[in-house]
This record gives sequence, C-alpha cells and structure tokens, in this order.
Amino acid sequence: MKKQKMTTKELTTLAMLTAIAYALVCTVRIPIVLFLKYEPKDVVITIGGFLMGPMAVLISTTVVALIEMFTISDTGIIGCIMNLLSTCSFAFTASLIYKRRHTMLGAITGLAFGTVVMGGTMLLWNYLITPLYMTGTSRSDIAGMLVPVFLPFNLLKAGLNSASILLLY
Repeated sequence: MKKQKMTTKELTTLAMLTAIAYALVCTVRIPIVLFLKYEPKDVVITIGGFLMGPMAVLISTTVVALIEMFTISDTGIIGCIMNLLSTCSFAFTASLIYKRRHTMLGAITGLAFGTVVMGGTMLLWNYLITPLYMTGTSRSDIAGMLVPVFLPFNLLKAGLNSASILLLY
C-alpha cells in the first residue's frame, strides 16, 4: 500500500477546522443536565471528516480534546477521554460511511449510523467512567441514569449535530 502524505493545503485546512471547533467549545457550551453540556464542535469535526476522511476526525478530535482539557475543562482527563470517545464514535463513523458513499444519502446514512454508534458507545463508557467522575455515586446509581439521562442527552446531541451538518451540507 502506498503511504499518502498530507499536502500543505490539507494540513492548513485541518488546522483551521480544528481551531474553529475549539473556538466553538470556548464560546458555545449549553448546559443540559447534570454536568452534560452541548458543544457544536462535532459539527465542524464531522464536516472535516467529510472533506478529508476519517483520519482527519481522529487528529482534530484529539487536538481539540487535549487543548480543552488544559484550558477550559473542569472535568480533567476523564472529560478528555469522554470527549474523545463521544466525538470519534459519531464523527469517525459518519465520515467513514460518507467516504464510501459520497452522496447526500451517504451523508444521511453516515450520520444516522454515527448517532447509533455514539449512543451505544456512550452508554457503555458512561457506565464505566462516570462513577470515577461523580464521586459518591455508585455504579448502580449510574446504571439507573443511563436510559433516562445519558441516552437522551447523547441522542439529542447527535441529532442537533446531524441536523446542523445536513443544513451546511
């Protein structure tokens, strides 16, 4: 297999999209429930994935999550991990499908699968990691919050992101 190098234009585009995603994290943070906040950074990261492929999603997500952790996050390394898992499960899945089907139907299919993958992924990781963050809350308490709290939040987040992406598409 031939190794592809990123052109200067692609690198610059990825850097600009990553900067825009981070700027959105800093300026648009809508509290929903508990410590969960909606941030539209996934819109920009997913569009970057549509333009440049799934690897761009991994790079951009990692950079934004790390910078966010060191600058504005109040959840530290746990929030960084959860951001990585959430954004990658949504945007990587959507851009992978869109890469194979470069049409509006491919975008819709990718976003739908991204929503499902993100919902399932975050249920698992909220169950495993959230008790570490919410000290004093047992795993059984977290299990009781998975369907009424975490699942609707993640589906709402993915739905808003998908609608925004399709509007911009």
